[in-house]
Amino acid sequence: MEASQRQLADSVILLPAGRIDLSNADGFKDVLLEAVAAAKAAVILDFSRVEYVSSAGLRSLMIASKTGMARGVTLGVAAMQPIVKEIFTISRFHLVLPCFETVREALAKLDPPALASYDAP
Repeated sequence: MEASQRQLADSVILLPAGRIDLSNADGFKDVLLEAVAAAKAAVILDFSRVEYVSSAGLRSLMIASKTGMARGVTLGVAAMQPIVKEIFTISRFHLVLPCFETVREALAKLDPPALASYDAP
């Protein structure tokens, strides 16, 4: 699992890639918590390059979400691949974190001022 991030206004867009499973869930959690610490409004997880997420990965998301709530930062997930979307639905995780079809949609809902920065070249 690799991850890159981009700061936009008061939000962070995190772009993980690959599988998020037991072998890298702790590292993923650390990356998430760093993003939560850097954000003031939201952390948008662009899951367009995530192939799979296990229960250990979902646990990392839950920990980061609770940390974010305590700081006033919302975690949102966008652009999920079909298998990841199915995992979220089966585990009912789509009820835990807000899920969006696109990163633009997530920004529009969670941090509208960041949307202008996202669209800028």
